[in-house]
Amino acid sequence: MGSCWEGIDESRLLIAPVPGPNGDGSARFLSLRHPKSGVRTSYLLCNGLLQELHWFKQPYGSWFLGDYVSEDGSLYTATPIDPVFIMLPLFEDARMKKGDDPGKFRQLDEILFVNDYPGYQQLFSIAKDCMEIVCESKEIGSTKFFRLDDKKVFAWLHYKVCQLKQTLPALDQNYAAREEKDTLADSVSILGEYLKDDPWLKLLCDHIKLDLPEAKRIAADIEVCPSAIESPVGSSNFSQGKNTSEKKTGRNVKQAKKAKVETESRNIKEMFTRASRRRN
Repeated sequence: MGSCWEGIDESRLLIAPVPGPNGDGSARFLSLRHPKSGVRTSYLLCNGLLQELHWFKQPYGSWFLGDYVSEDGSLYTATPIDPVFIMLPLFEDARMKKGDDPGKFRQLDEILFVNDYPGYQQLFSIAKDCMEIVCESKEIGSTKFFRLDDKKVFAWLHYKVCQLKQTLPALDQNYAAREEKDTLADSVSILGEYLKDDPWLKLLCDHIKLDLPEAKRIAADIEVCPSAIESPVGSSNFSQGKNTSEKKTGRNVKQAKKAKVETESRNIKEMFTRASRRRN
């Protein structure tokens, strides 16, 4: 559903879930580090689910929002993101691993305490529920401790690649004619938007016998739907800047994403047009 938030200079249009009875009834923007680049980025926490924000803009266009005209015709969409991607860098740093030493167990509130990023504290219940898939945990009294586990992280990433490899052909019919290696490279490239090359992406490529530079070469440099990089903390006035580390992914996947966003854009424009006609 489309919604608009008042920004510092002008409104922006965001298509996102509406807080309702099926969730916790709340929605807020969080300022978090992007898991690959570390750049301050806006995310949406709505109904207890974390959403990433994407930006799309046609060459010409504007929005009619009630009696207000937004000259900036850009569109933001919120889509679910696996919170494990967001948490992975924090848990990696928190264990303080050195060499063969697996590192330390830490309390969750310690791991989620990040200077200048209070938004992570809002993810406590989410992290508590989802991070055991990639962590060892132990309880001492009433306190639970977590430590990132390399084998669990690797198994989780391998599962993600397999799921993407099965899903991508359904997004675009051109995948039926593509070689399996190319589809695999696109799958790894998508994961690479959320992972640092070292260590996880390199280890993953080694396991599936895919050369990391080759995977990046196969992935086309198509800029579509960049993430919303945030300017002021907690502000809904999103910057239109592009994070260069997020530009590369498979050509067909990006085309599928573009087609989906363009369809959403047309649908929301038609909705506003019908509403305007009814008022007149």
